[in-house]
Amino acid sequence: MTEFSSRVQRHSSGAHPQDRVDAMSPEPIGTTIGSQQGVTQSTSGEAKNSESDKTSKIQGSQKPSNSPGTANGTEDLLKKPPDRKEEKISGAELKKRAKAEKAAKRAQAKQEQPARPEDSAEARIPDHGKDQSGKGSPSQTSQSSGPKSQHKRTGSASAHAQKPLTLRPSQQQAPAPAPELKNEMKKVAFCSHLYGNPRRTTIAGAGKDVHPSVLALGLQMSNYVICGSNARCVSTLLIFKRVINAYSTPPGTSLPRHLTLHLSTQIDYLVSCRPLSISMGNAIRWLKMAISTIDPDTPESKAKSELCSGIDNFIRERITVAGQAIASSACSKIQDGDVILTFAKSSIVERTLAEAYRQGKKFRVVVVDSRPLLEGRNLGIALADLGLEVQYAFTHSLSHVIQNATKVFLGAHAMMSNGRLYSRIGTALVAMTAKDSDIPVIVLCESVKFTDRVALDSIAYNEVAPPDELGILATRSKREWSDEKMPDPPNLQVLNLMYDLTPAEYISMVITEYGTLPPTSVPVVHRLSTNT
Repeated sequence: MTEFSSRVQRHSSGAHPQDRVDAMSPEPIGTTIGSQQGVTQSTSGEAKNSESDKTSKIQGSQKPSNSPGTANGTEDLLKKPPDRKEEKISGAELKKRAKAEKAAKRAQAKQEQPARPEDSAEARIPDHGKDQSGKGSPSQTSQSSGPKSQHKRTGSASAHAQKPLTLRPSQQQAPAPAPELKNEMKKVAFCSHLYGNPRRTTIAGAGKDVHPSVLALGLQMSNYVICGSNARCVSTLLIFKRVINAYSTPPGTSLPRHLTLHLSTQIDYLVSCRPLSISMGNAIRWLKMAISTIDPDTPESKAKSELCSGIDNFIRERITVAGQAIASSACSKIQDGDVILTFAKSSIVERTLAEAYRQGKKFRVVVVDSRPLLEGRNLGIALADLGLEVQYAFTHSLSHVIQNATKVFLGAHAMMSNGRLYSRIGTALVAMTAKDSDIPVIVLCESVKFTDRVALDSIAYNEVAPPDELGILATRSKREWSDEKMPDPPNLQVLNLMYDLTPAEYISMVITEYGTLPPTSVPVVHRLSTNT
C-alpha cells in the first residue's frame, strides 16, 4: 500500500519523488502513509498549522465531488493540480465508495419508478442532507454551510443552494368530482342509451367549413326559436339552398362526390345542436339522392340551379300542398257545434281549424298543454285572434275538459311503420283518455313524416331534452316566466323526454295527402311516397 501511495504522488506531481518530499513537511513518510484512514497530512511547524487545517477542510468538502464514473478513484487524482496536497485512498475506501455508488444507482432507479398511492408526499421527496445510505454526509454538511465551493475538474464556482421542491397533495385531499362524472350520476339508468352529447348552445368549436346560415339555424333549433317538425324541415332545406349557391367545387374533384361531403359537415353541426326529426331525415336523404344522380360532366352552375329548383319543388309538393290537402280533408270532419280538443301545437291542426272557421262553421276549441315548452299557448292565442272560442287547460285537468269534446285532432312528429304515433310527450295520455270516453282520435300527418322504423315504446327511441328546462318557475304576479331554477340536489335525477308513442288501437284514422286511412296502412303509403 505504501508503494501504491508513492506511485500516486509521483504521477500527480509530475516531479521526482525527492522533490515531492522536499515540498512537503519534513515529517517522515510513515506519518503520511498513516493518513489512509481518511486523516489529512499535518505539518510540523506551528506557522503552517492554520494553513494545513484550511487545506484539510477544503479537501474534505471536495471529497464527494469525485466523478462516480471512475472505477478506482485515481482518475480525479491524476487531473488535480500539482500544487495541492493530496489525500491517499486505501483499497477499503475505494470499495466503500463503489458500494455507495451502487446504492445510489439503486435509489435513483427506485425514484424513477411510479410512486404507490399509499406513499405520502414526504416519502417521495429525497433528503438532500443525507447520502443514499441514509446517514448524514459530512462533506454535504460542509457544502451547505459554505455559500460556494470550487469544482475540482472545471474550477468553476457552483452554488449548492437547492430550490424549494413543490410538495404533491396528499391522498387525503381528494379532488373535486369532474363535471362529466357529475353528469353521469344525474342520468337515469334505464334511459342511459338515449343520452348523447350535450346540446350545442354556442358556435364555439364549430368547423370552419360550416356555413354561417347553418350556424344560426342550429342555435335557433337548440333554443326552440324554430320548433316543430315541418318548420325545422323547411328551414333546413332553405338553408341548404344557400349552402349550395355558395358552394364551389374544388379542383380535382366532382360536384356529386364533394358536395355530399360538404353537406355532411353542415348536417353534423345541426345534429350537435339538436337531433334531426323524421321529416328532416327524409328530406336530407332525398337531397343526397338527387345530388348523386347529377352527371359529373354537367356544368356547376346548371347543377346547382337544378338542385335549388328541386328543393323548392320538394317543399311545395311534400309539405305546402300536402298540408293544404290534409286541411281540406280534415275540415269535412268538423260539424257545427263540435268541440275540437287538441294537444300542444301542430301547424297542420292550426291550418285545419283556421280553414274550418273561414268556411263559417261554428265550433269551439279546447287546447290542452303541458310544460316545459307550452306550445299550446301560442296555438290558443293564434286561434283566439281569428275569432274562435278557445279554452286553454293543462294535462292535469284533461279528464274534466274532455267530457265536452266531440273530436280529438292530433298532430304528429312521425308515424311508425307499425302504425304507432310518435308525437310530443303527453299525446298518448290524451289519446287514451279520449278512447276511454268513446271520442274519435284523428291524426293529421304528411307522408314526409312516415318512416319504416318500428317502435314498441318510448324508451327505445326518443330525444332527451336538458333537465334544466323543467326547472323554470312561473311567477304568480306576472304572466312572464322567470329564470329561477329549482334546487338541484345530488340524489335527484330528472328525465325530460320530448316525445311519446301512442299505440295504433287508440287512433281512429290518419288523414294524409293521399286520403284517409287506418294506422295499419302507414307502411304502404310510405312505400308509395318514396317510390321504393
